[in-house]
Amino acid sequence: MTHVNNLQEIAAVSQPAGDEGIQLLYSLSKEELVRIIVDDAKNWLAHDGVWFQSLEQKYGMDVAVDIDTDAWRLFTVIEAKRIMERLSIKPGGGIPALVECLKHRFYARLNLQESVEVSETRAVFRMLDCRVQSARKRKGLPDHPCKSVGIVEYSEFARTIDPRIVTRCLACPPDPHPEEFWCAWEFTLKAD
Repeated sequence: MTHVNNLQEIAAVSQPAGDEGIQLLYSLSKEELVRIIVDDAKNWLAHDGVWFQSLEQKYGMDVAVDIDTDAWRLFTVIEAKRIMERLSIKPGGGIPALVECLKHRFYARLNLQESVEVSETRAVFRMLDCRVQSARKRKGLPDHPCKSVGIVEYSEFARTIDPRIVTRCLACPPDPHPEEFWCAWEFTLKAD
């Protein structure tokens, strides 16, 4: 209990008055913190989904995808930089840095994913279960056509980690994909 009290004292000193949302985290168990992180990721994805659906209803699918692509072009760079800072990863860390950073994305808290065929110069990343696509499938809807957004999202994320990384889509809706995964991306480190 002394350890928890020490953390609460540190939190009280390091956080400004009125920051109750942060201060209460210091008193929670690891399991409670994990549950909060997963729930926060679900909230983020729900916001992303309703935002997209609002655009789609108002302007149609093509415009919604164009605007979504622009948003992801900016967000994915912010996310990559924050992950790198949190993990003390400097730009230029190659494929190993990218594979590590992919484990720390919001999506990694919600979807089942894996990196395979990993070497110093290449990796294949696969989304085994995507909450968005699985929900559409349960509702009898067609796959969400996310390839054009994914190309920007994964390319910019990888390029932020290391500008030498080239991203190639192996499979992503609306293109056909095997039952084992929703999308797959190849990352290759180009020679200097």
